[in-house]
Amino acid sequence: MDFELTMEQEILRKTVRDFAEKEIGPVARELDQKEEFSLDTCRAMGELGLFGMIVAEEYGGQGMDYVSYIIAVEELARIDGSHAATIAAGNSLGISPLYYYGSEEQKRKYLPKLCTGEGLWGFGLTEPNAGSDAGNSATNAVLDGDEWVINGSKIFITNASAPNSLGVTVMCKTGKREDGRDELSCILVENGTPGFEARPMHGKMMWRASNTSELYFDDCRVPQDNILGTRGKGFHQMLETLDGGRLSIGAMGVGGAQGAYELAFRYARERVQFGKPVSSFQVNAFKLADMAMEIEAARLLLYNACWLRDNHKFFSKHAAMAKLYASEVMGRVTDQAVQLHGGYGLMQEYDVERFYRDYKLLTIGEGTSEIQRLVIARLIGAI
Repeated sequence: MDFELTMEQEILRKTVRDFAEKEIGPVARELDQKEEFSLDTCRAMGELGLFGMIVAEEYGGQGMDYVSYIIAVEELARIDGSHAATIAAGNSLGISPLYYYGSEEQKRKYLPKLCTGEGLWGFGLTEPNAGSDAGNSATNAVLDGDEWVINGSKIFITNASAPNSLGVTVMCKTGKREDGRDELSCILVENGTPGFEARPMHGKMMWRASNTSELYFDDCRVPQDNILGTRGKGFHQMLETLDGGRLSIGAMGVGGAQGAYELAFRYARERVQFGKPVSSFQVNAFKLADMAMEIEAARLLLYNACWLRDNHKFFSKHAAMAKLYASEVMGRVTDQAVQLHGGYGLMQEYDVERFYRDYKLLTIGEGTSEIQRLVIARLIGAI
């Protein structure tokens, strides 16, 4: 087994780390406080090549492997969860379905702009009454001549109402299957289409500088050709999309935990109590040791899942495990990081406070921790 990264992957890590520290770090706290999505940093991430990382060069992508993509998300999350979320959702939820299931015409039309960061694309799955029960979508699309007429709503959709958002992929009921169950299909809807509105959501606890939206469809008409892939395959497309998305959420967990750990380590070395650094007290040294150990374990699990995907092996189980473990590791690490900061860890002027808030989304988005355990239990044959 070779656990070494390639030279290209090491260079990528350093490049993204330097960018995140110099370009995102200085503005992250202010953007979080203002709940402001930054078009400037989004474009800068696009110029760095962080969108379309796994897309072939013929469509404007970088043609990289999944390990490389995950390293980039990890390094962004080490500095700020909101920017990491923009890249993770942009690649895994926005670009990937178009790339893997889109027609040649759809790929040629949308991917070049999405792969440069000039535009963003959302994935409309979650609804007010269809979260973990994603297949219970109430949004419906009826074929009227050569157009789909869409009615319904979605919620908590990333990258759908940012200034550079181009549109969304929407999972809809498009009829009934022979067994009487709902037929689910994915349909592409461009921003500006009559009857479609994407509204930014505010008042979030976490990822406050990431764009999150509510989507509304009121007799929204799109061409019949806007269906993604094959009619009736929407649920299958959604499940495969979430498998890949779980890897990026795992990367956010690893990167966020690493960032919080480094903040805590630095503070514990500098903070003096009873005449010596608090890191020297065994209770705190053991905290730091446990944090470092869990981060390393989560990283190895995540990279193994990415290796399986890159080598065209079954990776769904490992993706669920990596997402579950990494997100919960970040929860434990950020909790101890705040504890090591004492009262200062509760103040917004200390970045560890933002990491503590940001972690919570990771146990909910892309399937809750409870759903991950259900997925894993099924895949190991327990149920």
